[in-house]
This record gives sequence, C-alpha cells and structure tokens, in this order.
Amino acid sequence: MDTHMKKFWLHIMISRIVIFMIVIRSSSSTIFGATGEEPLDTVVEGAENYLAFHTRSRSHGIDEWVAMEDDAWQMVEKQGNQFVVNDRPFYINGFNTYWLMAFAADQSTRGKVTDAFKQASSVGLTVCRTWAFNDGQWRALQKSPSVYDEEVFKALDFVVSEAKKYKIRLILSLSNNWDAYGGKAQYVKWGKAAGLNLTSDDDFFSNPTLRGYYRAHVKTVLNRINTLTNITYKEDPTIFAWELMNEPRCTSDPSGDKLQAWIQEMAVYVKSIDPKHLVEIGLEGFYGPSTPNKVQFNPNTHAQQVGTDFIRNHQVLGVDFASVHIYADSWISQSISDALLQFTKSWMEVHIEDAEKYLGMPVVFTEFGVSANDPGYNPSFRDNLLSTVYKTLLNSTKKGGSGGGSLFWQLFPEGTDYMNDGYAIVLSKSSSTSNIISLHSSRLAAFNSFCTWKCRWGCKKNHALETSLCNEDV
Repeated sequence: MDTHMKKFWLHIMISRIVIFMIVIRSSSSTIFGATGEEPLDTVVEGAENYLAFHTRSRSHGIDEWVAMEDDAWQMVEKQGNQFVVNDRPFYINGFNTYWLMAFAADQSTRGKVTDAFKQASSVGLTVCRTWAFNDGQWRALQKSPSVYDEEVFKALDFVVSEAKKYKIRLILSLSNNWDAYGGKAQYVKWGKAAGLNLTSDDDFFSNPTLRGYYRAHVKTVLNRINTLTNITYKEDPTIFAWELMNEPRCTSDPSGDKLQAWIQEMAVYVKSIDPKHLVEIGLEGFYGPSTPNKVQFNPNTHAQQVGTDFIRNHQVLGVDFASVHIYADSWISQSISDALLQFTKSWMEVHIEDAEKYLGMPVVFTEFGVSANDPGYNPSFRDNLLSTVYKTLLNSTKKGGSGGGSLFWQLFPEGTDYMNDGYAIVLSKSSSTSNIISLHSSRLAAFNSFCTWKCRWGCKKNHALETSLCNEDV
C-alpha cells in the first residue's frame, strides 16, 4: 500500500476515535459537536495517542485495518431490524442524486457524476439513491418495451463503477410514479400504442401486459453485466438495494388492494431473480385503511386516499426494509416554522416505532429536505432540519432501534444549478451544512466500525473503547 493511502486510512481512524472521545467525554454534546470544557485539540491528541498504542499492539497495524475495510465490501444484509455488512452494523448517512445516469450518458457532463461522488465521499456519505430507469424520454434507457439504448446502459454501468471507487453504495429505483423520466404514464402510453384499452395511469398496476413490461425491465437491469467491471448487477455489492418504484400511489383505489397486489407480485419477482440484494418499495410512508388508528399521524387527510398503506405494504414477502419520505414543507405548509421540525420528528418517531413493533425491519428515510423557494426559507432552517433528522436517528441508533438511516434530497456538485428544484445542497457553498453532515457521518462510522451483530445490541466486548462507544448516550 502506498504512503498516500496509509495516510488516508490513518485520517479515517483518527476521525473515528475523535468522534468517540467527543461523545464519551462531553455529556453536554449536541448534534453539532462537543461543548465540554476540554479543548478539541486535546481530544485529537488523546485520539492519536490511543491510535498509536492500538496499532502498535497489533501485528499488522494500519494494513490490517485497511484490509478489514476492503474485505467489508460485501453485500449489505438485514439482521432483524438492522443492516449489517460482514457482521457489523451498517447505519446509513446518504443522499439522492437522481440524474446520474442521464449525465453519464453525455461525455460533456459525465464528470459531474464523479464530482457528486467525490463530494459525497468527502463528508462520509455512504449510500446514494438514483434512477435505474428512463422510459421513452430524452436520453431514454428504455426506448420502448424491452428495447434499450446501449450507450445509456453503459452510462449506468459508469455510475455503478464510479460509486464503487468512492465506497458509495447505490439504491437503484426501477420506475417512477410520476411523469418525470417516463414512469407509469409512459408504460400506459406504450400499452395504448399496442392497442390496449387503458383508462388510467393506475392501469400500470393491474393490466397484465403492463405488468409484463415492468417485469421485463426488472429482469434486464438485474441481469445486466457491467461493461466496465464485468460484474452482473445482481452480484455487485455496490448495489445496496432495489427500489420497486419512486413514490408509488394508486389514487384510483383508495382501499389499497390494487397497489398491494402489485407490490406482492413484484417484490417476489425481484427476489426470484436476485435473492442476494435487499428490496424496498419506495413508499412515502402514509398510513392507510388497515391502520385507522394511525391515520392521525398523516400530514393531511388526502394522504390516506392515495392507495398506499405503510404497515400493510411493508408486511409483504420479499420486502426487506421500509422507506419513508419527509416533506413537511410540501405536505403541511410552505411557510417556514418550527411546526415543520416538530412534524418531522414525530413522523420519524412513529415510523421507527412501527418498524420495530409491527415490521421487525429497518426503516430508511429515503428522501427528506426543504425547498429554498419556500417563504421565509433561510439556510439555518435547512441546517436545523438536518440536525433534527440526524438527532432522531441517533436516538434510535444508540438503542439498537430500527432507524436505519436517511438520505437527503439532494446533493448537487457545482455547475449543475440549472437542475436545481429548490432542494439542492451544494456542499462547497455551505460549510455549516457540510459540517453537520460530516459529523453525523463520523458518528455513524464510529458505531459501524466498533460494533458487531453478535451481542444483544450488537457490541463487541473485547475492548473497553468499543464497548463504551456502543453503549454510551449520544
């Protein structure tokens, strides 16, 4: 291993020890960092001293640590209500950048894909959610049912390959409820062009031909052999999970039966092709008819009429973890206020509790954010939102709860402002936001590094440092 890489991994180890010492030495720590009396440079010096002893006491030192990190690039699995990799917990701090494949398809914009992963890696982000579909649109992956543009598929190959270089795993979404990038509306257009009698975009969920179109797309993507790595997608640990659809809704059937049947069919179908990877649905988290006592937690009355049903949908065979989105500024009020933060906290807590009580699986908050276009918006509110989400998750993490992680919407590298939907976070332009994200990454990395699945909560007990880290209040 060259000197540069050793220094890189030495920095990673020091960062993890520093965040541990911040946690255990300052009972007044907040989500923003240590506020105790001990200067940070003293903490860093103590971490370096510990690290020097720790590495000297082992035969291989840093090389052993790096080998462990390399070996850890295995499939993410689920053990009860936690994600694990190589018997270690895998708590997620991640992001969304949906357009990576489209940008990779053009040489003039491909570099932005690398920039996005590079920036994400610099603050410790470990999972990216992005689209593995583009149906019948500009730079379409699927030009018509089962007809693909090989150059765009090679662009997706590049996204997967580049993610691996930066140690970032991918949640790949396979379709869209909305019209952007085609989605279910495009499948219905294809069906009508083939002579089918279709009356609603929701026929996507029930029409046998359209369901066949979707299954064919799933089969093609999962069996794709990456032209850059020569690894089949369904065998690649870089892929964290498959997402059936982005924000599926079936408003034509508020009972939820039509969407439930589709989820049941497609989750099992994905698993029949790829039993190794995790599967999630892509839901927003709205409660439905099966849990009338829970609809009070929905952000509005319309939410229970869109054909989704959080608990019922996630009890389907083949679904490994729950997904929830958080858009208080869209669902409740666009005016910035503390009420949005209060809703965010309660929305998360009830879903974490339900994932533990009724589902026995992790829950990931796969989209959350606030729009810069909202009245009264200011960057400090966005920072407060991030801190609220992260603190709520840490409260679950320290108890070994179902809060598996979060992915903010969305990370943009510089020079992509024209794609900004109001939610873009450009890390290089916001040091406070970047610092909050980085600190949360460090805290989760500490848990992930020093704990294993083998005990009740998952902590190794062969070293006082590791045991204290796992059990200490955050």
